Amino acid sequence: MKIKKIFNNNVILLADEHQNEMIVMGKGIGFNKHNAEFVDFSKVDKRFVLDKGNTDKLVGLVSEIPAEHLELSHEIIEYAKRKLSVKLSDNIYITLTDHISFALVRLEEGLQIKNVLLWEIKKFYKEEFRIALGALDLIERKLGIRLPEDEAGSIALHFVNAQHTGQDMRHTVTVTRIVNDLANIVKYHYGIKIDEESLNYSRFMTHLKYFAYRMLQNELIPEEQDSLYDQVREKYPEAYVCTQKLVNYLNHNYNKKLTNEEMFYLVIHIQRLTSREI
Repeated sequence: MKIKKIFNNNVILLADEHQNEMIVMGKGIGFNKHNAEFVDFSKVDKRFVLDKGNTDKLVGLVSEIPAEHLELSHEIIEYAKRKLSVKLSDNIYITLTDHISFALVRLEEGLQIKNVLLWEIKKFYKEEFRIALGALDLIERKLGIRLPEDEAGSIALHFVNAQHTGQDMRHTVTVTRIVNDLANIVKYHYGIKIDEESLNYSRFMTHLKYFAYRMLQNELIPEEQDSLYDQVREKYPEAYVCTQKLVNYLNHNYNKKLTNEEMFYLVIHIQRLTSREI
């Protein structure tokens, strides 16, 4: 591959004869080099091989930010991949790098943005938030700068978002709000203290998250001819009444009408959460 663009001594853009591109990093890899020259791959420490659209965006971003911010973001993403054991969308290399760089600039300028969803993020995305705190530790070790806990919340949302094919971040924020509101409706309806460390609570929250994503994408479980919804409605009347409150909330706030199949699963999860019968 030949050099297509040199960002600085340590970051360059390569392209092959088919114009497939790759951003590479390495100490002194671009020193005294020129476009169209070949690169010494023994000096390459990190490679960014993304789809064409994301490569173009990353090239634009790298042109505007310090190379160390790109390197930091790469280390954080690789760390998150190992800890979460999931595939993350390539889009996170752009969105998270941009976020971290801007957060560092804002901190330097004395501007701190409050994360209004911090409590919900810590509660609903515990593993992602724990990894995000590790990201703050890494940034502090590398740069001697400690970003506030609010930024850990934002970084955690990037991890959550990247697990859902890198959708618009506003989508993930909306899901978080929906999950929080639905969980609160259930708690207030039953007027009981729910063990948030229990397996049933974890199952319930996981179901709500994926349900909310499906709903916003208009991919609700379709109606089944032999639905069991009527049976669970009669067997678990209190869970059914509670489910109707969730249905009303979603219809009023998001103009969404649930299928009987979706309501069936909500009734089952609510019953399991609030009793020992299932």
